[in-house]
Order: sequence, then structure tokens, then C-alpha cells
Amino acid sequence: MKITRAGSRSSRPGPEEYFTGTVRIDPLFQAEDPGRAAGAHVTFEPGARTAWHTHPAGQTLIVTFGRGFVQREGGPVKEIAQGDVIWFPAGEKHWHGAAPDTAMSHIAIHEAIDGVTVDWMEKVTDREYAG
Repeated sequence: MKITRAGSRSSRPGPEEYFTGTVRIDPLFQAEDPGRAAGAHVTFEPGARTAWHTHPAGQTLIVTFGRGFVQREGGPVKEIAQGDVIWFPAGEKHWHGAAPDTAMSHIAIHEAIDGVTVDWMEKVTDREYAG
């Protein structure tokens, strides 16, 4: 058994190359072998969002606060809110972030395949974000 105490992992800003706007990442867990899952609590200030990306084993988001948007490539921008659970299948190109007028936080859970949890792509444009 392993207990990770609240506040024992440092918060960090979302890297500018992968996020637009102000984003804070609070690591929650990283599985030890043979496990592959990792999780983080991510907070997006109004208008902040990820770049387009994929996950080799998919991703689950659990919205914990506020209101935001998600979009998969080729689909419409969809609104999400506290309590919603979103799943993106393996390899599905997508982005997620806060609504323009309110912050949004979610828990992000994904697994590593050959050590890779995410493949980052181009940033979401303002036009794409606006839907």
C-alpha cells in the first residue's frame, strides 16, 4: 500500500507549448509497474484550453468544477459541466478547456503505452474554440 498525502506533489503551470491561457496541473497519481494509469487535477482559467492531442490508450475526464468545452476532430464543440464524465477513445484527436466566462477543473486519467501517455499537436485556434 502507498499513501500519497494531499499537498505532497507540487502544482505546476501547463506548458505554454501545449496550452493556451492559464492552466494549473496538480499531479494526483502515477501507477507503478505493472500499472500504466496516471491522473492529474487540471484547472483552466476562463478561455484556457489544451492544444489538439491524442492518447494511445484513450483518456477519461471527470469535471469537478465549472463549465468548459470539449471537441473531437470533425465533431462539434460540446459544453461540459461539473459532474460530467467524458471519454476519448485511443487515438482520437481532441481538445478540452474552460468556457470563455468561467473556470473549469477536471481530473484527467490516462494510461501509458510504451511510456507514452499523450501525443501533442497544434494549438486550438480562437476560431476553432468559438465553434
